[in-house]
Amino acid sequence: MIEVLWRLLKDFWEFLGENFDPTRDILDILLVTFGIYWVLLLIRGTRAVQILVGLVVLIAASLASQLLQLAATGLILEGFFSSAVIIIIVLFQHDIRRALARMGRGFFPSVSAEQESQILEEVVRAAQTLAQKRVGALIVLERETALLDQVEAGASVDAVVSKELLIALFLPYSPLHDGAVVIQDGRIGHAGCILPLTLRADLPEGVGTRHRAAVGITEETDAVVIVVSEETATISVVMNGQMLWGLDAPRLRVVLRDILSGERRDLPSNAELARPLEVAESPEDAARSRSAG
Repeated sequence: MIEVLWRLLKDFWEFLGENFDPTRDILDILLVTFGIYWVLLLIRGTRAVQILVGLVVLIAASLASQLLQLAATGLILEGFFSSAVIIIIVLFQHDIRRALARMGRGFFPSVSAEQESQILEEVVRAAQTLAQKRVGALIVLERETALLDQVEAGASVDAVVSKELLIALFLPYSPLHDGAVVIQDGRIGHAGCILPLTLRADLPEGVGTRHRAAVGITEETDAVVIVVSEETATISVVMNGQMLWGLDAPRLRVVLRDILSGERRDLPSNAELARPLEVAESPEDAARSRSAG
C-alpha cells in the first residue's frame, strides 16, 4: 500500500513538472473554488446538503476501493458513477431550478430591517385579529430554505404584506382559506398552499390539521410558522418541529422578533414567556403611550 501511495505521489509530481502553468492553473483553481462556494450557498439549509454528503461518501468509497484494490466494490461504484450526470440532475432538479431562478435577482433578498419590522407587525396584528374572530390561519415565513415544492400547489399572490390582506385570505368565504399563506422575500408570495403533515404521534391532544401541517413543514425546512386555531382561538408558533402554544400578540411579537433577528435559534420555554415583557408593545401602542405622557 505504501508503494502504491509513493508511486501515485511520484506520478503526480512528474505531471506537475511537465504541465504546471502558474497563471493559468491559479486562475483555474480560483474559478473552481468560486463555483463550489456558489453551489454551497445555493443549497445551504436545504435537503440537498444531505444528498451531497452521501455523494461525497460514495466518491471516498470509490477512491478507497481503487487504493485497496477491492474489485467488487470498485465495479459497483464504477457503474454508479457512469450515470452520475443523470443521477445528479434527478436528485438536484429542484435546487437547479431554484438556482437558475435566483441568478437574476442576486444572492440576498432586498428587505431592510425597517421593512422586516413592519412585516412582523402586520403578521402579529393579523394573527391577533383572526384569533379574536376564531378564524383559523396558517402563515409560513420562509427563511433560508426555499419552499418551492410547497408553493407550487398554491396560488401566486405577490402582494405587500398587510394585516387586511392576510385576514381576507383566511376568512371562511375566501377560496384560499384552507391552505397556508407563504411570505417570501418580504412579500406574500403564495396562498392556499398545501403543506406536508407530520407523522409524529407525540403531539398534544386535540392538535388539528393546521398544527400538523405546521410541524410537518418545519421538520423539513427552517421556516417559522404561525398557527391560529379556530377551535381554541389561540396562537402558536412552530419551528424545528417544536410548537409553542397559547401566545398573545405581545409575546408573539417578541418571539418572532428574536427568531428572525437571529438572537434565538429555538423556541423559548414557558418559564421565559411567563416573565413580564416590557418591550412587547407594538409601535402604535408605544406612540400612544408617549402621546399620553
